Amino acid sequence: MSDDQTPEPIWRPDPAELAGAAITRFAQQAATRAGCDLSDYRELWSWSVTDPDGFWRQVWDFFDVVADGDPATVLADDTMPGAQWFPGTRLNYAEHALRHGADPATADTVAVTAIDEDGTVVRTTWAQLRAQVGAVAGWLRANDVRPGDRVVGYLPNTTPTLVAFLACASIGAVWSACAQDYSGSGAAGRFAQLEPVVLFAADGYHWNGRSLDRRDEVAALRESLPSLRAVVEVPNLGLYDEKPSAPGAFSWSQVAGTPAAPRFDRVAFDHPLWVLFSSGTTGLPKGIVHGHGGVVLEHLKMLGLHLDAGPQRPLFWYTTTNWMMWNIVAAGLLVGAPVVLYDGSPSHPGPDRLWRIAADERVAMLGVSPGYLLAGAQADLQPGRDLDLSALRVIGVTGAPVSPASYDWVRERVSAQVQVQSTSGGTDVVAAFAGAAPSTPVWRGEMSGPSLGVALAAWDAGGQPLVDQVGELVVTRPMPSMPLYFWNDPDGSRYHDAYFSTYPGVWRHGDWVTVTSRGTVIVSGRSDSTLNRHGVRLGSADIYAVVDKIPQIRESLVIGAELADGGYWLALFVVTADGVELTDELAADVKAAIRTGASPRHVPDDVVAVDAIPHTRTGKKLEVPVKRLIQGHPLEQVASPDAVDDFAALQAFTAYAR
Repeated sequence: MSDDQTPEPIWRPDPAELAGAAITRFAQQAATRAGCDLSDYRELWSWSVTDPDGFWRQVWDFFDVVADGDPATVLADDTMPGAQWFPGTRLNYAEHALRHGADPATADTVAVTAIDEDGTVVRTTWAQLRAQVGAVAGWLRANDVRPGDRVVGYLPNTTPTLVAFLACASIGAVWSACAQDYSGSGAAGRFAQLEPVVLFAADGYHWNGRSLDRRDEVAALRESLPSLRAVVEVPNLGLYDEKPSAPGAFSWSQVAGTPAAPRFDRVAFDHPLWVLFSSGTTGLPKGIVHGHGGVVLEHLKMLGLHLDAGPQRPLFWYTTTNWMMWNIVAAGLLVGAPVVLYDGSPSHPGPDRLWRIAADERVAMLGVSPGYLLAGAQADLQPGRDLDLSALRVIGVTGAPVSPASYDWVRERVSAQVQVQSTSGGTDVVAAFAGAAPSTPVWRGEMSGPSLGVALAAWDAGGQPLVDQVGELVVTRPMPSMPLYFWNDPDGSRYHDAYFSTYPGVWRHGDWVTVTSRGTVIVSGRSDSTLNRHGVRLGSADIYAVVDKIPQIRESLVIGAELADGGYWLALFVVTADGVELTDELAADVKAAIRTGASPRHVPDDVVAVDAIPHTRTGKKLEVPVKRLIQGHPLEQVASPDAVDDFAALQAFTAYAR
C-alpha cells in the first residue's frame, strides 16, 4: 500500500473481461440517456441515485422488461414509505423467469441442476421447467387458487420447490416458504398469519448423512392451518407414495405429472409476489411483502449487472428456503443463468463439499457465508490446487462481515483472478445495499461500494452523514424492492416503526457501517439484536420460546457476536432456577430442546450461567448492549445506569467479556 490511509486493492478488473461485461454495455447506453460519461463505477452509482427515474427506466429498457401499460412514469411518488413505481404497468415475475426457455435455441439446455446431499443429481431443461410450472399452475387454477391467495411451502431446496413458487407467481398468488429444519409449530408461527389455501410439503430431507423424516411435522403443521383447502405431498425422501396420506392431500405426480404450457397472468407492478419473514427477534416474525415489479427490476440489476450472471454462466449460492438468498438464486433465471440448487450440509461428507460442487458444475459464481470461508481456512483446504475451478469468476459472500483474512485466503488458496464480492443487504429489501461489480476494485475487508440505485450513507444519531466513521446504515431514497407493507399491519405502523422511526422519511436498516473516503463500505455488525449465523438470520424469540419451557431455567438471553478473528459466537446466558446448577448434562438438554423445538441452526455454541439478566426499565432484555460488551465495547458507551433495571447485571457481562 502507498500509506496506511490508502491501501492498494487486492483485485482489479481485467480489461478484457470487463469489456464483455453487461455493466459495461449498460453504462455505455446509460451515458447517452444521462448526457455524461458513466464509465467509472462511482459516476454510474452517483447518477443512479441522483436520477432514479433515468436509472430505473434504463434498467427496464436494458433488460427488455415485458409488461402491459406505459412505463414512461417511473417514480410517481418518492415518499418513504409509500413510493409509487411504474404506475399503470402490469407484468409477471414468472414470465420473466421462464422466457429464456421459450427460445428454441435454448429450450433444451439445462436450466436447473438440483444436487442432494446423498449425491443424487437431477437436471431440468428450460423446456421441462416451463412444462412443470405450467402443470402445477394449471392444477392451482383448477383448485380455484386465485390472484392474492396465499400458497406456502414447507420444503427443502429442490426443483419442486422452485416449480411450485414459479407456478404460484404465474397466476398472481402469493408465495411463502420455510425450510424443514423448523418444527411444524415453528413453521406454523409464520404460515398461520397468512391463512394459506394450499400447502406444499416434503416428506423430509437429508442432513449430515441422515435422512430426516418430517411427515409428523407436516401433519402437525397441517392441523395448525385451518384455512388449507389442499396439501401437496412432495416425495423428497421417497416416503410419500402415489396414494395421498390424508383427505385433501394430493401427490406431487398428481399435481405436476401432466406437462402443460405455462400461462402468465400479468398483475399490477405492486401486486404481492411473496412474503418473507423477519427473524422474530422481538416476537412473532413479521411478514414482509414484496411486489412483482420491484423484485423483477431489483434482481435484474443485481444478477445481471453486479454479478454478471447470464446464459452459460451457472450460478450456485449455498442457501436454504428460509433465507432470502434462495430468492436470489431463483432470480438467476431472470437473466437466463442456469442455477444450481444444493440441499444438505455444506460440510458433508467433508468441508470442501461446496467447492467440489462448484468444480463439478463449472459454476461461474459461487455464494457462501463468511463462516464457510473461515472453516476452509481452519481445515487448510486448497480448492484452487485440488480442484478445477477455472470457470469460477466470482465468489459472493454475505450474511455477516467478512474478515480481511478470508480475502487473503481466497487469493492464496482459491485464485488471485477470482473476485470476492462481499455484499450486505437484507430480507427487508431482498437485495443488496452494498457490494461490488465487475468494474470495481476490491480492498481486503471491504465492500467496493454501494449498489447501483441504492442511496446509501452512514449517519450519526443526529442524521448527519459520516465519512471514515462508524454510523447507522441509512438509505435516503426509495428502492423498488422496499416492502409494499407488512402482513397484518393495516395502518402501516409496524412497517414505519421498523425502518423510519429513527430518521423520518429515511430508511434505517440496523447495521453499523463505515463509508470510506474512497467510497468503499465496511459493515461491522448489526446495530439491532438480530442473530446471524452461517449467513442465515435467526430469531432470538424462536430460542426463547423453547428455553422458557424448560423448568430448570428461570430466564435466558441469547446473543450472536461477530468476533475480531472473523468468527461468530452464538451464546445463551441462563439464570437457573433456585437450587439448580448448570451442569454439562443440563446444558446438553437445553441444546437438544432448541434443536428439536426451533432448528439445528438455533443451537448455541455455549450455554453460560449468570446471576441475572439485565433489562430496560420497561422489561426488554438488553441483547444489543450485551453483544457489544462481548465484542469489547466499553460499558459507558453501551448503556447508562438509569436505563437499566439491574446495572450490576450488565456490569457482570463486562467482567465476563474480559
